[in-house]
Amino acid sequence: MKYSIALFAVFSLFGAGQAVNGQTSLDRIDPRPFGDNSGHWYMGKDDKRMINPMPGKPQYQPNQLAEIGDNIILFQKDNGGWPKNYDFFAILTDAQKDSVSRKHNELNTTFDNGTTYTHIAALSIIYKATHVEKYRDAAIKGLHFLLKAQYDNGGWPQYYPIEKNNYSSEITFNDGAFNGIMVLLRDMINKAPQYDYLDASDRLKAEQAYNKGIDCIIKTQINDAGVPTAWCQQYDERTLQPAWARKFEPPSISNGESADVVLFLMNIDHPEQRVIDAVQYAVKWFQDSKIYNTRVDVIPAPRMETPFRTSTTDRVVVRDTTAAPIWTRYYELKTHKPLFCNRDSKVVYSLAEVDRERRDGYAWYTYAPQKVLNKYHDWQKKWSPGKDVLAKIGSGY
Repeated sequence: MKYSIALFAVFSLFGAGQAVNGQTSLDRIDPRPFGDNSGHWYMGKDDKRMINPMPGKPQYQPNQLAEIGDNIILFQKDNGGWPKNYDFFAILTDAQKDSVSRKHNELNTTFDNGTTYTHIAALSIIYKATHVEKYRDAAIKGLHFLLKAQYDNGGWPQYYPIEKNNYSSEITFNDGAFNGIMVLLRDMINKAPQYDYLDASDRLKAEQAYNKGIDCIIKTQINDAGVPTAWCQQYDERTLQPAWARKFEPPSISNGESADVVLFLMNIDHPEQRVIDAVQYAVKWFQDSKIYNTRVDVIPAPRMETPFRTSTTDRVVVRDTTAAPIWTRYYELKTHKPLFCNRDSKVVYSLAEVDRERRDGYAWYTYAPQKVLNKYHDWQKKWSPGKDVLAKIGSGY
């Protein structure tokens, strides 16, 4: 194996985030990895969806494995992937099931909002618990879809097959898509117990895809003026350059997504030097891009209806000398200024300049890099004892 990786059960996709004697719980499906999907489904009726929620939102319990597994299979498309923004714990009516079944040939399959890789992981747990072959077969079909979707350069698009919009083909770190796929592959090649059904051929393909994914992560670390920093949300799949996603998501250094990437890299056991270097540069970037004396408050505001959402609050930046360090989600390429953006793609440099609907409806600030900084010294002492980039003198980076 090109990379030897420790099995970190608490970093796995499922198992309620709990580990006993190093083993992940395999008797329930944690709903949290599906949170983006279900959250979007319950935001309101959408006539473009196959089905919409029933009144009362009846749901299966996490330990109702067969029922959840049957739902996941029901939503799986003919190509092996899944659509986004449905609650896979929902108790469906027969009419709803019929509506979903009739759409199996619609290939609106994606990795966005925690889709596809979460389903493969859940089906694997369900098969391990039930030994019912249809769950294994659906998981393998999903894995083959995921492997087919990978670009030769190691990245994955947001949608596969590629949809006709401006960014579905781009390599997507946004909202943990890339990381989620890599965690799944890592657990497979480390022979986590829920994946013991994989044959040697599929395990080798998973390992090859994982190694290509590591290559892509290293290649896409943004180098500004000769110094690597962190990562963008999305990249052009051909040039590997930072790219626009949605109209308010410009090419930039994206600290929220970057923190997840670095935490993933820090969990690699016996990392090779290029991985160590990538972590070191990113940690230095997080330290240098801290924003001090700043707090973001959510305040009541008059109800505002827009075509995108309903807003009843606003967000304001407040000076607070006692506040913990914070980061903006975006930093401008080259200048490294904190960056914001409106739906018209106009870049601005303060939250107050963002229209209220976007100001209140998007995570413009983040504390995620602090998780990296909190882990750094233990990681550095273990894997790079001669180089502490947070030391005040002689960091060398």
